[in-house]
Parts: sequence; structure tokens; C-alpha cells
Amino acid sequence: MRVQINHTTLELIEGDITEMDTDAIVNAANERLAHGGGVAGVISRKGGLAIQRESDAWVRQHGPVPTGSAAITSGGNLKARYVIHAVGPVYDGTPRSAKLLASAVRAALQMADDRGLRSIALPAISTGIFGYPMEEATQVMLWAAIDYLKGETGLRRVVFCLYGHSAFEVFSRELTAQTE
Repeated sequence: MRVQINHTTLELIEGDITEMDTDAIVNAANERLAHGGGVAGVISRKGGLAIQRESDAWVRQHGPVPTGSAAITSGGNLKARYVIHAVGPVYDGTPRSAKLLASAVRAALQMADDRGLRSIALPAISTGIFGYPMEEATQVMLWAAIDYLKGETGLRRVVFCLYGHSAFEVFSRELTAQTE
């Protein structure tokens, strides 16, 4: 499924984010950029040791990545040239969770723009071990992305690459609702 927002195509794909042929992929990261489990672990294992080494160097140089913001490393052995590590919130059911999740999405998109990238793929941030309910996360993430793309951006393709058919269906319903 895809929609056009200004000069950018926003699309949904069911698949493996590590196989995306985009300039960058987004990792659902923790503040210390320790890529042990979930999508972070898969990206780190598939991308090779360079991603964790560069993540460790980022944290040494800049400190932990605050929730709602992002860091960037190379893509190592991945098709994507870069991995943007967006730190989403641990879900607590408060409006603050939504604010931080939207901020993480915007931070990832802005980081791609700042590097002059044209394409980026994002997973469903915070919906794994951080416990964010898929339906709520979907509303927040799509709203944040659509709002961002209504402004000035060099991004031409933004993909939500979703693991599993149920996640894809939730995003499809919500994208339809938000763009009708």
C-alpha cells in the first residue's frame, strides 16, 4: 500500500527490514545502543560487528541517546548504507509515551534529511519488548510521519517495513483512515 504526500511516497511493506534497499533503515534502539534482542539484534547480527562498534563509539562520544531522539551508524553489511537508531519509549499508557514515540519518528526522518538521504525504512518502533500496543503505536507513528512529510523534506520514499501480516494489516487500516 502506498500514498503520495507532497513529493514523497509513503508505503507499507510486510517483510524483513534488514533486506530493504533504502538509503537507511531505522533500528528500534535503546538509549545505550546495545543491540541484543528484537529488531535491534537482528539488524546488528545481519549488519555485522561494525554496527555495534560504531554504536558503542557514538555512546562514548555523545552519551546515551535520549528517548525520542536518534543516532546514526553505517549499515555494515546491510543493503542500506546507514542505520538510524531511534529510541522509542517504554510504554506506560500516558500521553508522554505518544509524544516520545512521535519524537523518535521525527528524529529518524530529520536525521535522514540532514544527511541528504532520499529513502528510509522504519519498523514498528517500541511495539516489541518496550510494550507499546500496536494499534496505538501505529496511529502515533503514521501521524508523525505524515505530519513531517507535509513540510520541507528531501526524502522521496518513506517505508514502514512491518514484521508479520497482523502488523501490516493494522498499519494499512490506519493509513487508510489518516489519508482519506
